[in-house]
Amino acid sequence: MNSKLGHGLDLNKTQDQIYKEKFVSSLRAYVLNDLANDMRQDFEKNIASDNDFSNGFEVHKAMQGREIFSRYSSIRCAAQEMVWGSVIDEVNNNIEYLREQVETYSKQAEGSLKLDPDFEIPKYYTSLDIHLMPGNYEGRVQGANSLAGSVYDNGFNVFAFGAMGEQFNDIGMSMANCVRLKFPDLKPETIVDVGCTIGHNTLPWKQTFPSAEIYGLDLAASCLQYAHARAEAMNIKAHFRQASAQALPFDDESVDVVFSSMFLHEMPVKEIRKFMNEAHRVLKKGGVMIHMELPPNDSLTPYDAFYLDWDSYYNNEPFYKTFRDLGYRDLCSKAGFPEDAFFESVMPRYTYVSNDIFASAISADASFDENTGRLSDGIQWYGFGSQKK
Repeated sequence: MNSKLGHGLDLNKTQDQIYKEKFVSSLRAYVLNDLANDMRQDFEKNIASDNDFSNGFEVHKAMQGREIFSRYSSIRCAAQEMVWGSVIDEVNNNIEYLREQVETYSKQAEGSLKLDPDFEIPKYYTSLDIHLMPGNYEGRVQGANSLAGSVYDNGFNVFAFGAMGEQFNDIGMSMANCVRLKFPDLKPETIVDVGCTIGHNTLPWKQTFPSAEIYGLDLAASCLQYAHARAEAMNIKAHFRQASAQALPFDDESVDVVFSSMFLHEMPVKEIRKFMNEAHRVLKKGGVMIHMELPPNDSLTPYDAFYLDWDSYYNNEPFYKTFRDLGYRDLCSKAGFPEDAFFESVMPRYTYVSNDIFASAISADASFDENTGRLSDGIQWYGFGSQKK
């Protein structure tokens, strides 16, 4: 990992701080690569040959008694907590500097920021610390979490261990270019990223479609303030709004692309369906909805489904498995999208491969293996969505 974020909200880190972050990042890479592979080998050698599993839940039950699974889960949980712990003190130490930088960049305002002081954040979001992040994303504790966006930005750098691009934007770059290649006649004027957090995957849409107006929506005001300042620091124009996915602040048929990244699984199913309906409402005819998520459980082997469901049980993401048990095509069609307009793609990381390799993957039928959606050295992203007719 690179200790620098590469924009004007970078912290002035000591060598001790840099070493701390690199240690935690290396620990996560060890858990998600080496230890995860050891766990798979244990399953294949000692369990798979004597059992016939039909789904990931059955594999989970069988693995719970294994020492390797307990070790993996314990170290992974500890590493997740260490991600945030490795950066919170440093954000606190730089809190006044960060506030000044956020204010300075916000004043240059090529883009815009709109917050709602009366906005009510839903209880399913505030009732737990998602991803074990202290104070959650809305910054409800004192100190560093009043700038939760900085905690997230620096923490995500540690979390990703170099697997998500130099600006941690590879998901956004991959999904934007997936749309560019799949829908070459689409010339988007308005693109909306729902659940944008601090805009890692919002800004690539402006880089891919420079003439479009880009909007990032989120519930968390503290993240949106940071997102706006971060975009200004990077000289990329984008508009950030505090808004609910279930009430998108756009007129009927006024948007060309509705995008989300690792967002749907953070909501109860009824809220996902409301968002899908809203996406259909605001999209123009010919507009595209695309979501980057983990693949549905019914497309994976029982073991891979078990592995990707881990977060639902141990990482404060209680809706994860319920979402991944849904049929994604059916989810789109019930929101009004034609069944034959559904698409899904499995793709390499756009910023790590050539244009030809990426384009070849986008044109092929989606195929799934153990690296699909798994944060590892060989990760491939999964995206699905539909076009409004």
